[in-house]
Amino acid sequence: MEKTDPKVLERAQRWLDDDYDQETKMRVREMIENEPVELTDSFYRDLEFGTGGLRGLMGVGTNRMNKYTVGMATQGLANYLLECFSEEEQLSVAIAFDSRNNSPFFADVAAEIMSANGIKVFLFDKLRPIPLLSYAVRHFGCQAGIVVTASHNPKEYNGYKVFWEDGGQVVPPHDKNIIREVQKIRQLDQIRFGRVEELIEILDEEFDRLYIDTLKTYSLLPAGTASRKSLKIVFSPIHGSGVFLVPNALKAFGFQQVFNVPGQDVVSGDFPTVQSPNPEEASAMKMALDRGRQVGADLVMATDPDGDRVGVAVEGPEGDYVLLNGNQTAAIMIYYILEQWKARKQFTGNEYLVKTIVTTEVLAEMARHYGVECYDVLTGFKYIGELIGKLEGEKTFIAGGEESYGYLVGDYIRDKDAIISCCIVAEATAWAMEQGKSVYDLLAEIYSRFGFYHEKLLSVTRKGKAGLEEIQALMTRYRENTPEAIMRVPVIRVHDYARGETRNMVSGKTSALDFPTSNVLQFILEDGTIITMRPSGTEPKIKFYVGVRGTLKDASGYRAVREQLDKLADEYLRAMEPA
Repeated sequence: MEKTDPKVLERAQRWLDDDYDQETKMRVREMIENEPVELTDSFYRDLEFGTGGLRGLMGVGTNRMNKYTVGMATQGLANYLLECFSEEEQLSVAIAFDSRNNSPFFADVAAEIMSANGIKVFLFDKLRPIPLLSYAVRHFGCQAGIVVTASHNPKEYNGYKVFWEDGGQVVPPHDKNIIREVQKIRQLDQIRFGRVEELIEILDEEFDRLYIDTLKTYSLLPAGTASRKSLKIVFSPIHGSGVFLVPNALKAFGFQQVFNVPGQDVVSGDFPTVQSPNPEEASAMKMALDRGRQVGADLVMATDPDGDRVGVAVEGPEGDYVLLNGNQTAAIMIYYILEQWKARKQFTGNEYLVKTIVTTEVLAEMARHYGVECYDVLTGFKYIGELIGKLEGEKTFIAGGEESYGYLVGDYIRDKDAIISCCIVAEATAWAMEQGKSVYDLLAEIYSRFGFYHEKLLSVTRKGKAGLEEIQALMTRYRENTPEAIMRVPVIRVHDYARGETRNMVSGKTSALDFPTSNVLQFILEDGTIITMRPSGTEPKIKFYVGVRGTLKDASGYRAVREQLDKLADEYLRAMEPA
């Protein structure tokens, strides 16, 4: 039998000696006696509390999601809140959870510890999407929020996301400060267990109605539009938290023909019908597409388990469904919104959009056309939420989005919202139908008016420490020896987000980048191509994003131009991919 590291055994022994529950101790003994590999993986380190919270495999041990690691994280967060808001008479947090196994239990553990620390808790009675948590934080004036979720990770995982008082995910300096407080919790007796029932308020469907009423204020489709009644929509929550709210919201927006996918309405952390509950993957959309064909749906949508991202499929030119990527869905939503704002004469010259630096540039082109400002932020919707907060009271936020299927319309929350996204995509589809068009036709219209932008992503993973060093060396090489051309196309500008500067390759001059520091390089080429290199901070992995641009004269040439741009994007990716 494989010999176990003495340090691992020492860490495991502490769980046997301290006041852990008997079931936990039995499992630790079982691993010590029979499962040395599992024991090592479970105890060789502490489960890392990162800048967004926890995420890991569920089980017993310091490197697993369980009652005690969740307890340490919650106690650390509680300590930080009590320090930050010491002048507040009564602190409060909102807590939500998704469909994952043990999510209700972990949420209850967090509620117990927060209440034991004298902090009032608004706890949802059953699974809810992330946007509803953000809404609750803002509605009740909470100092923080917690969502128990691991997004679209495999079923063996769970996680814990932390939100700040603005309703957005924590950003600097609070993220690092919370981490420090969590790291101070080393012993079980530092965690305050002991539920204070009078400090825990349960939120039910009545709160859902408040949220949906808020969403309805962002509806832009005229009330009498016939397509509201005739549009056929298929929706799947993929076993997750959108199961109640999305259909209810669509119906509140006036869409009467909303069809479910019965097998995927089953709330289950095992996600029994999919390999991965990720609407970015075609396989996760299969059952919804089959249901769409069965009922003759005009629109098919599916949300991820925590209800903040949405995948969309629409009718293609040859009758079957076409899956939209995140950039295309963002373009359709925002084009519809801008056209409606223009028709209603709502523009004052003080409006803006937000996108991430790797999201399609067609959004910026649209913004220029309509006289709307478009801001870029680093990858991660928390930066979109942070900017909305900074500009609150000065400018009017219209919408924002990222290529990874997350969007927000309006500033009622500070995170991406798949529920309002479903409603606005449905409105855009109905609006197109009123004009005798399909959503696919709208895409062609967008690309012919503002330029045909096409994006692709390549993710490269290496192994272990050597792989991490290889990727770091690759970034250093491109940073220190910037190519003058890529595929013989001159590089005209380089954005170095680690150094916080932009270099003009023609003049040689540099200027400051007003962004948080991030290990990202972005190359702007003479032909309009944008190539971005973004390594993972913790894994031997790097992503290459390529955005190319072409011209579409009319809808009939859509397929040919797309194929041409797809080939060009592939060539750029091959040129960048490490050997």
